[in-house]
Parts: sequence; structure tokens; C-alpha cells
Amino acid sequence: MSIRWRRRIEHADSETSPVAADPGYGAGAARRGFALMRRRAALALGAGLGAGLGAGLALPPAARAADAGPRVLRYAFPVAESGFDPAQISDTYSRTVTAHIFEALYGYDHLARPAKIVPLTADGMPEVSDDFRRWIFKVRPGIFFADDEAFKGQRRELTAADFVFAIKRYADPAVKSPLWASVEDWRIPGLAALRRQSLESKTPFDYDAPIDGMRVLDRYRLELRFEAPRPRFLESMAVSDLFGGVAREVVQAYGDRIAEHPVGTGPFRLAQWRRSSLIVLERNPAYRPRVWEASPDAADAEGQAIAAKLRGRRLPLIDRVEISIIEESQPRWLSFLNGQQDYIDRLPNEFIEAAMPGGRVAPHLAKQGVRGVITLASDVTFTYFNMEDPVVGGLAPQQVALRRAIGLATDVEREIRLVRRGMAIPAQSPVMPHLTGYDPAFRSEMSQYSPARAKALLELHGYADRDGDGWREQPDGRPLLLQIATQPDQLSRQLNELRKKDLDAIGIRTEFRTAKWPENLKAGRSGKLQIWALASGASGGDGQGMITRYFGPQAGNQNIARFRLPALDEIHERMTVLPDGPERLQLFEQAKKIAVAYMPYKLHSHRLVADMMHPGLSGWRRPLFWNEWWHFVDVEPGPGAA
Repeated sequence: MSIRWRRRIEHADSETSPVAADPGYGAGAARRGFALMRRRAALALGAGLGAGLGAGLALPPAARAADAGPRVLRYAFPVAESGFDPAQISDTYSRTVTAHIFEALYGYDHLARPAKIVPLTADGMPEVSDDFRRWIFKVRPGIFFADDEAFKGQRRELTAADFVFAIKRYADPAVKSPLWASVEDWRIPGLAALRRQSLESKTPFDYDAPIDGMRVLDRYRLELRFEAPRPRFLESMAVSDLFGGVAREVVQAYGDRIAEHPVGTGPFRLAQWRRSSLIVLERNPAYRPRVWEASPDAADAEGQAIAAKLRGRRLPLIDRVEISIIEESQPRWLSFLNGQQDYIDRLPNEFIEAAMPGGRVAPHLAKQGVRGVITLASDVTFTYFNMEDPVVGGLAPQQVALRRAIGLATDVEREIRLVRRGMAIPAQSPVMPHLTGYDPAFRSEMSQYSPARAKALLELHGYADRDGDGWREQPDGRPLLLQIATQPDQLSRQLNELRKKDLDAIGIRTEFRTAKWPENLKAGRSGKLQIWALASGASGGDGQGMITRYFGPQAGNQNIARFRLPALDEIHERMTVLPDGPERLQLFEQAKKIAVAYMPYKLHSHRLVADMMHPGLSGWRRPLFWNEWWHFVDVEPGPGAA
């Protein structure tokens, strides 16, 4: 087995993936958390590649080449998808699917660590000028969309106009994109004005109207201009799940049903979809000739072994991907044990000790060739407070005190120990591990557990038990009741039980409101939830993405807490235009302190995730912060492949 610690529009993720609702953690506990990481690393590295990826790499390439029958990757999502229109999604699971149907101009090397951006549909790297305000991209000729009835029997080539159209869709009011605020923040001259014109005139968005900031220079070249420098914009153009080329005639053909008919240039196409049950993708027959290529570091023995085995083979390596939606942990684990799944993404924490005791694959599984990898994810789990809610929102001292008291009352050390089985470290700030701005030495109140301080804060600001029933009232005497959104799965129930005990201990009454995760996400975006636990995963190597969750103009989108503070907005604006360096890192520090002081989000943990796979799966490596990998792995045909 091997173990690796990994590294901006952020993914929204669910409690069941798993996601925490994790405040607290004292300084001593933080040291113990990092010590646990080191012990797990030592144990896992001691296990060696014999029980890890090396077991699957032992088969000679000739033997695999001789295999007959379809190659099918089967695994399960713990949360239902929401749809497959890039402009209308933000959740991890839908984006994992669209990342294999659509293709951005750039992508990431499958094995390079640290991450390396490489051309995908682009012909070379972009031309950048005017202090990162002007970018020119060239599309590689000869790339075609998957065949579809919308093209009326004609092959449809990818052009520069398809990327301009894809970006403009985020501005179209009729699309109702949850990520419009992120695209608006790019400050493309004329794009926001075009959207306003559509809204004010109550007319359809004019996709043909020229704007200063976006131009199709010729069939294969497009130019983007920005009002301010965008030194890290290339990362945005490497997000296939959101910013791949989109054919206008497909959108026109399917209208309101476009989320059911994704058509891209990627290695797979959607073959079957039963909502919240089954997603099937099959090889795109029209996919261009493209071979497996990656550039692992010379010292990366595991990566070098994978590359030696697979380099030069035509992509995609597999014929079909079958994704089941299995929300409960035990059925998902059993489906893997029974061979119904080739791979289990994020092994549920309750099975860690049985499956990978001490960081090693259990002997009975290792004998079957099962492999496991533990990774420190570039993510953060958190509970958000709706800042527009009259009880938990607001910037008044008593409202801030209530949020801080809730955080101080939550025993995250117990949560990591009991619910997560040690598979997390405490989060001290919004910035995720391995990203720009992350400082493992940074400490804050986010890591502290102190019911005594929580009670003192509440008493000081008027949250007292006036009628002697054991529950606190608000400062004005009205009942204090926290309404916490949750999901109907085992992990959520375990976390809810701990949360209730923690808040009972300081005299705060709670009520849990259960709904499916997509329903909670929709309600959360519209400001209808008071409190909800989520996670966010990185989409690029820069740490500003999570700071964007505090950015006022993103309220109701990335900023699901609807936090607004001019001082933070100013910091965010400056971070956006500055190149990497000491001045920008200092802004990260300022943003972290504001996040802790006002606490619109109670930051909980960075997860350690365990992935396991059967011996027939080879070439896998968990991406650092992107979603594409299905086409880079191989799966041996077997009885379960159909």
C-alpha cells in the first residue's frame, strides 16, 4: 500500500461523502492529529507497494492486451447527482461526470506531482499580455464533438466559438447558473452589462451581441480580456467539468432538458441515466486519436511503474463506466467486498479499522489483491450559518458570540476519534492543505474546544435560561432554537448525535430537519436553511477559492453563508490581481483572521481519505484537485463486466 498527502471554483460536497460538522480542537489535540498523520504515513509506507498499487502493476502488458471483452469500471457515488449541464451544476458528483464528457482547453498531467497543467484541446499554451489582462487561446483543429441528433448527421468540429458560448451561458439569466458570480468575478468587460440588459429588458440573452472582453478572432482562436490582472486564470481554463466547449446547437435542440443531454468532445458520452440510481457512460466512438501520456517525477517509483505499463495506449482505456448511487455506507462497502464495484471512493470511516488497520490493507483483503491508498485531501469540512437568518446571522456582537459559542462547544476531537475513526485533522483556517496560502503552523480558535468559554460568551451576551427549563433564550427573551439541515444517512445521524450532545451541554435546543442532499443544496443556495454542514474541495492549486466563500458578491453562490464584510471584500479583490509572493501571502493571513473572528463558517477538518480497489483496476491515482481520471485507468474484463 502507498500513502500520499495531496494538494478555484470550489466543489460543494455532502455530509455523506463524508462531510463533517466539525468545530473545535485544542492545540494539544492538533499536535496529536499531526502525529497521527505521521504514524499512519510510516505504517503505510512500511507496507510497501507489494500490498499497494504494485500488486496490480505486476501483470505484463502483453497479458492485458490479449484480454477480450469490454472493460467496465464500476463504482458508487454516496450522493445523487443533480444533472449534467456544466453551467447549472456545482456539486462534486455531477461535476465528476461532466469532466469526462466535456473538455476544457487545458487539463492536468495524470501523474505529475506537483500538479502540471498541459494542453487538452488547446494548441499550445496561451499568449498572455498587458499584465495578465489579455489572453489569447488557440483551439487545436480536428477535434470533434460526440455524434448527436442535434448535428443532423454531420460531424461537428470544436471551434473557438464553442468556448465563448460556454462562458456566456453562465451570464444568461435563463440558465440560472449557481456559478455566475464566479464568472462575473473574472471581470470580463461587457459580460455583466449584457446580462443586465437581458434582465432589465426582460428579453432573451443575446449570445450574438459583441462585447469588448470576449472575441472570436478566427475559427480556432479566441481572446479574453479582463478589467484587472488575472495571473492565475489558466487554472480556470483547466476545469473540464465546468468550462469545456459547448455546442450551441445542442443547447438549442434540447432546451430545458439540456441537463439530460450532455454532448461534448470528451472520451465518454452519457448512455443511460436513472436519476439518483444509475449513471452509465460509454466510450465516445468519435473521440480523436489520443494516447496515454503522463510525466511522473523521476523519483516517483509508483508513477513511473504506472507510466511504463500504460504509456502509448489509446484513450480511453476502458469502454464503459457504471455508477450506482448508494447513499448508505454499509451497502456501499458490501457492494465492493462482493465484487460488484471495482473501486470504493472514500472508504466509509466506520470500516477503516476492518479494512485498513494501522494504515495497512487487512491481510484477508491483501490476499485477494485488494489495494488501498490513504490521502490527505485538499478539502475542508465546515458548518455554515445563514448570515441573513435573524437568530444565527448578523454582525452584531451578540450574534457573533452565539456562532463562536457554538464552535467552542463542539468536541471535534471526539468526532474525529469516534465518527471519523481518526481519518481527519483539524482545520485551523479556510485554506486547504497543499494549496497556496496553507500554513500548517497556523493556529486559531477554530481548533479550540471549551464548553466553559462557550457558556461564558452566551451569558455575557444575554443568552440565558430565564424560565428555568434548562434551555437558553435569546437576549430579547424569545426561545432559542437552532434548526440544522441534515441528510438521512448513517454518517449524518452519527454526527447529529454528537452535535446534539455538545449543544445540549451548553443549554441550546436543536432541531434537525432531514432532506436529500440535492434538496438541501437548492434550499441552501436560496437562503432557506439556517445551519448546514458541507465540505469544499479544491479545483486548482491556489488557496483563494475558499476565501471566495466569504466574498460578498458571491452571496448565495460560492458564499453560501451570505457573509458580507467590506474589509474582506477588499482583501479578496487585492488577492485576485496580485501575483504570488509575500504580499499576497500576507493577505491570506488577514483573511484567515477575519474568518475566525466573525465565524460565518465553523471550519472543522481536512479529511484523510482511503480509497480501495480490486486487483483488476490499474493506473489509478487520486487527482489532487481535478475530476478527470476514468479514461486513464484500465480495468480487466471479468464476470461483472457487461
